[in-house]
Amino acid sequence: MKYKLTDTAIKAAKTKPDGKPAKHTDGGGLYLFVMQSGKYWRYDYTHEAKRKTLALGVYPDINLKTAREKHQEARELLARGIDPSEYKQQAKAEQIAITENTFEAIALEWLVKMKPTWKSDHADKLMSRFVNDVFPWLGNQPIATIEPPDILKCLRRVEERGAVETAHRIKQTIGQVFRYAVGTGRAQRDQTTDLKGALPAYRGKSFSAIIEPLQVGQLMRDIQGYAGHLETRIALQLSAYLFQRPNEICAMEWAEIDVDKAVWSIPANKMKMGQAHLVPLPKQCLDLLAEIKPLTGHRRYVFPSMTDSTKPMSNNTVRQALRRMGYDNATMTAHGFRAMARTLLDEALEVNPIYIEQQLAHAVKDANGTAYNRTKHLKQRIAMMQQWADYLDTLRAGAQVIPFKAKAG
Repeated sequence: MKYKLTDTAIKAAKTKPDGKPAKHTDGGGLYLFVMQSGKYWRYDYTHEAKRKTLALGVYPDINLKTAREKHQEARELLARGIDPSEYKQQAKAEQIAITENTFEAIALEWLVKMKPTWKSDHADKLMSRFVNDVFPWLGNQPIATIEPPDILKCLRRVEERGAVETAHRIKQTIGQVFRYAVGTGRAQRDQTTDLKGALPAYRGKSFSAIIEPLQVGQLMRDIQGYAGHLETRIALQLSAYLFQRPNEICAMEWAEIDVDKAVWSIPANKMKMGQAHLVPLPKQCLDLLAEIKPLTGHRRYVFPSMTDSTKPMSNNTVRQALRRMGYDNATMTAHGFRAMARTLLDEALEVNPIYIEQQLAHAVKDANGTAYNRTKHLKQRIAMMQQWADYLDTLRAGAQVIPFKAKAG
C-alpha cells in the first residue's frame, strides 16, 4: 500500500476554510481528521457489510509512523474476520478488569466490607500491615496472577526483620483476601495454602501454640487418632474445643455438667480469677462426654487419675500425650490450645474479641467498667463455641480453610 501523507503535510493540515472538519487521507481507509479542537487519527472500514470507524489516537501523541502501525494491526484483525473496534473495546475492558482486580483493590474492598464487624482498631492494624508490608510488593499485581512464591517473598521481608509472628498474621490476612476474591469470582484459589511450613513456627512468649489453620487440622487428626487411653484422647479433644486452662479441663466434674442446658459450670474456687465461669458445650463436646460417661460417669471426675480415681487427671497427662504424638514443648503445649483458639477465633473467624476474652475467663471489663460475669454475652458465646467446634472439624477433615460466614453475635 502506498501512503500519501507526510510529516510536513500533517503539521500543515487544517480544517476547511469555513472551519468545518477536514479529512486528510493517507490510504487504505486511514486518515487524519482535523477539527478546530485538534487532529485525530481515524480508520474507516467495513465489517459484515457495516461501515465503521476506529479511533487510533490523537496527533501529535500518536505520530504518523505509529498511526500507520495501528492501522496495519487493525487491517490484519479485519483480514482474520475480527472487528477491530470490538477487539479494542474488549482489550480495554480486560485492562480495566486487571486494574480493578489488583490485590490492593480487592484487599481494600474486603476491608470496607468487614470493618463494621471488627473492633474499632482492628481495621487500622490490618491497613497498617498492608501499607507497610504487602501493597508495595503485591498491591499492583492482578490477584489472579499472584503465585505462592510472590507471597513468600513478601513474608520473608517481615520474617527477616525478626517479626515472625507478624509474618504469620500477614499470611493469614492475605489468605482471607484471596478467599474473598475466590468467593467474588476474581481468583481461582487461596494461594497461601501452599505455604504450609514455609515460615518458621512462631514461638509464643509464654506457651507455644499452633496457630496455622492447616497445622491445626493436622493436630486435630492426630488427636482423633490418638492410640492411648480413651480418657486422655477425649481430654485432648475437649482441650481444643473448649480452650479452658489445663487444670480446669483435667479437674472437670460430672456434677458440673448440665447436659440438658449444654453448659459446664466451673465454680469460683477452681478458677484462676476466683470467679465462677460458664462454658457452653457445643454438640461435639456433648458427644464426647456421652462417649466417656460409661467409663467414668460413676466417678467424681470426668478424667480421674490413672493411679487414684478419687483425684483428677494430672495436667502432665495431656502434655505427655502431645509429646507422644510428636509435638515437642516448643511447638504445642496443653496451655497452647487457648492461644490457638484466641488467635484463630479473632483472625480466621473474626469473632468479637470481647466474646473470646470472656470465654477465656480473662479479666474483661466492658465500656462501663463492669467486670466479667459468667452470663455476660452468653448467647453470643454459645454461638461462638459451636462455630469454633465446627471450624476445628472442618480443618480436621482437611477441607479448604475458609472462615465461616455465620458469626457469633
